[in-house]
Amino acid sequence: MKLAIIGLTQSGKATVFQALTGTPLTAGRKSESLIGTIRVPDVRVDRLSAIYNPRKTIYAQVEYFLPAARGKAEDKQSGQQAYWAQVRDGDALIHCVRNFDAYGAQTPRPIDDFRQLDQELILTDLVSVEKRLERLQLDQKRGKKPDPEELALLTRCQHELENERPLRLTPELAAAHKLRGFAFLSAKPQLVLFNNSDEDAELPASAAALEGATALVIRGKLEQELAGMSPEEAGEFLSEFGLEASAADRIIQKSYALLGLISFFTVGEDEVRAWTIPRATTALDAAEVIHSDIKKGFIRAEVLAYDDLITAGSHAEARKQGTVRLEGKQYEAVDGDIIHFRFNV
Repeated sequence: MKLAIIGLTQSGKATVFQALTGTPLTAGRKSESLIGTIRVPDVRVDRLSAIYNPRKTIYAQVEYFLPAARGKAEDKQSGQQAYWAQVRDGDALIHCVRNFDAYGAQTPRPIDDFRQLDQELILTDLVSVEKRLERLQLDQKRGKKPDPEELALLTRCQHELENERPLRLTPELAAAHKLRGFAFLSAKPQLVLFNNSDEDAELPASAAALEGATALVIRGKLEQELAGMSPEEAGEFLSEFGLEASAADRIIQKSYALLGLISFFTVGEDEVRAWTIPRATTALDAAEVIHSDIKKGFIRAEVLAYDDLITAGSHAEARKQGTVRLEGKQYEAVDGDIIHFRFNV
């Protein structure tokens, strides 16, 4: 899972990146893109590791991506193109919106700032759609018949974008297989982070006007301090400011929900591991996440729900209680499933 952090100037993107990843930033980093990989905290993995005492415990991971700053004014167009080309690689967008007073900046206008950048996403996608439609028309003049499905989908995209509607508001366009190669920016799920001052823990009233995006408050400076603390210090710090979890934990939870992701587990003496898959993934496709050979030689999936294991206390006791079951290729994995794949290659 890779999330690109975007936002207008002074929105606190770098502060948020540092708070999420704990990566110290250097003064000259603006010309460089940064990627920070962190493990996904999951108490279920902790508990499974305590039960099986494996040689290795591997958590799911999430990548946060902070694109290099845009080009200089004299190279604005190419700079914009290069910037958004980086962002297209993200599975979702974390859109930082300033909601704090900054030296030399205007009074915060969070919803206006959100819409300003959202319009850039829409315009960038519209340019891509128009270029592709022009190419299809040229091919048609040369006697090459265009794909009717692609043409129809792009025409619909053009209509939505010309009416200043992001593609994420039209799920059938955002998820269309024929359009995946375009990696449309306005089709990507968005988590809007209102970057508040340390004293403000509330969403701005204007957040209700957001279209097709999930909103969350982060107090960037506070979270930046938290990222550099020990677990014990962090616990006291969270209590002092009335926070149940750090921004990183809350953003990961929201990101999983936004992208429709779940976790299943593999367990044993060698390794306890969390695997991330889309909701409604079949057992056959879940097997491929581990290794393509397991999918090729798939026989059955032995499944035990995490809660049933905890209730039973051990795998052997769960088997006695009849909660371990065999499932076929089309079984849809559920969040928290512990799966052992039977296969033959």
